[in-house]
Amino acid sequence: MKNLKSLLKLAYKYRFRYLLGIVFLLIVDGVQLIPPKLVGYLTDSMQKGSATSGLILTYIIYIILVYLCIVIGRFMWRIYIFGTSRHIEYDMRNTLFKHLQSLSTNFYNHNKTGDLMSHATNDLNSVRMALAGGVVMSIDAVVMTLSTIAIMLSINVKLTLLVLIPLPFLTVIARIFGKTMHKKFTRIQEAISKLTDVVQENFSGIRIVKSFVQEEKEYEKFTKENQNNFNANMSLMKTWGTFNPLIELIASISFITLLGVGGTYALYGYISLGDFISFNMYLGNLIWPMMAIGWVMNQLQRGLASYERIENILNQKPEVFDSNPEDVNSINGDINIRNLTFRYPDTEEPALKNINLSVKKGQTLGIVGKTGSGKSTLVNLLVRLYNVETGEITINEHDINKIPLSVLRENIGFVPQDSFLFSTNIAENINLGLETLDMEKVYQSARDADIYDNIMDFSNKFETVVGERGVTLSGGQKQRVAIGRALVKDPEILVFDDCLSAVDAKTEAKILLSLKKIMKDKTSIIISHRISAIKDADVIIALDEGEIIEKGSHQSLVDKKGLYNSIYEKQLIEQKIQEEEV
Repeated sequence: MKNLKSLLKLAYKYRFRYLLGIVFLLIVDGVQLIPPKLVGYLTDSMQKGSATSGLILTYIIYIILVYLCIVIGRFMWRIYIFGTSRHIEYDMRNTLFKHLQSLSTNFYNHNKTGDLMSHATNDLNSVRMALAGGVVMSIDAVVMTLSTIAIMLSINVKLTLLVLIPLPFLTVIARIFGKTMHKKFTRIQEAISKLTDVVQENFSGIRIVKSFVQEEKEYEKFTKENQNNFNANMSLMKTWGTFNPLIELIASISFITLLGVGGTYALYGYISLGDFISFNMYLGNLIWPMMAIGWVMNQLQRGLASYERIENILNQKPEVFDSNPEDVNSINGDINIRNLTFRYPDTEEPALKNINLSVKKGQTLGIVGKTGSGKSTLVNLLVRLYNVETGEITINEHDINKIPLSVLRENIGFVPQDSFLFSTNIAENINLGLETLDMEKVYQSARDADIYDNIMDFSNKFETVVGERGVTLSGGQKQRVAIGRALVKDPEILVFDDCLSAVDAKTEAKILLSLKKIMKDKTSIIISHRISAIKDADVIIALDEGEIIEKGSHQSLVDKKGLYNSIYEKQLIEQKIQEEEV
């Protein structure tokens, strides 16, 4: 009942459109009651011998006009009810998408893409059908039932009461089957979500699937989920297949009662032949609402099950959000980290332990360490992909938790390890951080990222579409486009998270030379496995198991003969071997 009320609240915004649609629906329902009366009058006239060809023609014209009104009325209520449900679907899809964007990174660690896609497609479609067909049939069933019964009572009370005896059984059957169908619809939606997720993941990773010859294994995985979806739908069909015939059986009992009792009444003159025919037609009108109960139950249960799944998403709260933010419009000062310790949700071992660090404006911080040492975690906290809970990070003496998220992220140019590109052209990918397309800035950023010449070699140049996740570009080209995207908005702080790993040493040196000029008056952080990328940094730290074990300049760290020096010497040997091979 709670979900039903929530579902009806969605329609409140468009209540006047719904009301207008309902008015047309009621007009249609009222007009539909006229033909049986006309046919009854005409039949009695013919039986009495008072009917003439003119009278018959007049009644035919009346019936044509009635059905013309029905056609126009049905068109209008479909526009205002079905059309309004499309408006609601549109609003809900926007609300859901905006809410999903507001949720924190950790939410996406626990929810699969295919499942979220199913919420935005199949579930929303089911809600729309409940608010369209479900509303129409509910009103239609109530109005047609009450008005038809009223007219039938005016013809003959006893006969009406007899043919209505089966009606209470419909309510009992609907309640029994309703709960079962709700559970089965929920299971179907979950099965569709899993199936969608398998398909989405398979297509996204098709190159890996083919490289490892996993086509057959993936087909088996798909078949398993497809079978689960099939079983869930078949289970519902069995319930639905039982429910519908029971409704039809009850309806047929009413018709049999009418034929037996009503036919006898007509023979003995308790009702006229015209009334018997009218009664038969009205019972036909009554059977449709009786049948519609099943259809309404189907749509409402599916809609409620889907809305429950959507509401679960909408009730999720972002873990990272503005809470009593300070009035900060820009960040262009020192970065200070004090006693920072961080654990990822649902983990016991901290990813960072007691980090203390200062980077002044205009300085460059270099970070090196083994895989899993906490390098990326540190910069993820800097852009507040996660909240800083133990310890403190301040920028220009402002607590990072008090800086508005929009200000913080607009002023940080972040290039992550995964150089994700959107399925559009190169220019739009680089221009992502700007509100309007500025090709001069795009060109300059491409030059600074040393990707300009590569782009100009493409047939469509900056209009080249990169494909899904930038699949048409090499790893190094994707990384350089991502660097250009960070540079184009001219941020106060630059963060490069191992973003030069896919380029050779010569290209890396060229890019770093361009970046050195740009980073002159900015606070910069460079994470890299290559010492060559960070050796000129003002401050270098070496991380190991979430702790800073070494800190200083390149030469001072080399002289310490610790972790930094061992990485440096190893890379020098690798470089020498490569030079000898060449």
